[in-house]
Amino acid sequence: MASENPLRSARLPSPQQVTELLEGPFGRAGYDVDDVVVEAAARPPRIVVIADGDGGLTLDALGELSRLASELLDQIDDTPDEATYVLEVTSRGVDRPLTTERHFRRAHGRKVEVTLSDGSQVVGRLGEPGDGVLRLVVANRGAKPKIRELSIDDVANAVVQVEFSPPNPLELELAGVSVEEVEE
Repeated sequence: MASENPLRSARLPSPQQVTELLEGPFGRAGYDVDDVVVEAAARPPRIVVIADGDGGLTLDALGELSRLASELLDQIDDTPDEATYVLEVTSRGVDRPLTTERHFRRAHGRKVEVTLSDGSQVVGRLGEPGDGVLRLVVANRGAKPKIRELSIDDVANAVVQVEFSPPNPLELELAGVSVEEVEE
């Protein structure tokens, strides 16, 4: 009789178990485990580890984190050979919502679209967040950009916007980002 819990039937670790296993080693390497998704019903089953770091993630870093995660998961792996799974270690990606102060800090200087809990939306360049407050540099048509402070608690959703044009130098300055940082 099949188990009602697909994770138990595939004998895969839970997202919490994977997070607990990887947090320390990833942290020592300078990265965070942002999220873990275990897809036991997929064929083959998948464990997706979403990582993040202050300087972003290079392909080399993702490769190293993937090897590290694989070695650690192999140590607790008690699944038979026919019940293997695919391990994917990936970055947050630009489309994942910003949900913690750490996410906002790492997006410093980027253009973001913020939906507030009252349903209103604000688009602006993210200044340095701190103490539960976001500082957005909001462009005003024909006027100088201004800084708008928002409580992180009032944010219902926030995502980074992809920019195809160079950022406005005045917006960058107000956000506390040097032009040299953007050009790197």
